Amino acid sequence: MKDDLKHIRETIRIAKESRDGGNHPFGAILVSPENEVLLRSGNSFKDDRGVGHAEANVARAASQQYGAEFLEQCTLYTSVEPCCMCAGACYWAGIGTVVYGMTEKRLAVLTGENPENLTLNLSCEDVFAAGQRKVSTRGPFSELEEEVAEGHKDFW
Repeated sequence: MKDDLKHIRETIRIAKESRDGGNHPFGAILVSPENEVLLRSGNSFKDDRGVGHAEANVARAASQQYGAEFLEQCTLYTSVEPCCMCAGACYWAGIGTVVYGMTEKRLAVLTGENPENLTLNLSCEDVFAAGQRKVSTRGPFSELEEEVAEGHKDFW
């Protein structure tokens, strides 16, 4: 928890790299219980179209590389609140905690009706609450919201 802001800033940096590479401006990392960054991914829209979300990319790789008992102790950090697809990927991978910088609702204001990011009005907390396994969340972080939003300005 003490490094939440540092880790979210790393996802903001990844989101910028993603945007600079022609993808959507999102970033995610998986952090171990010892606070080590294990995995990182930006959005991969160019290759995966609508399902190449950063969080889903990290969750998929995590489930392939680590066991559920370990992942339950890990934290996925992301620049923007995971959509319901990404929240589901985190849930099914077994990741224990999700931390995000800006809400999906704020993202919807930034993206408007852009067909490449038609957001769903469904919080990750609601998705996790529907599951049989607890996933903890922290976010949004008001002190980082403008830093996250900056990467989306003039993109959509």
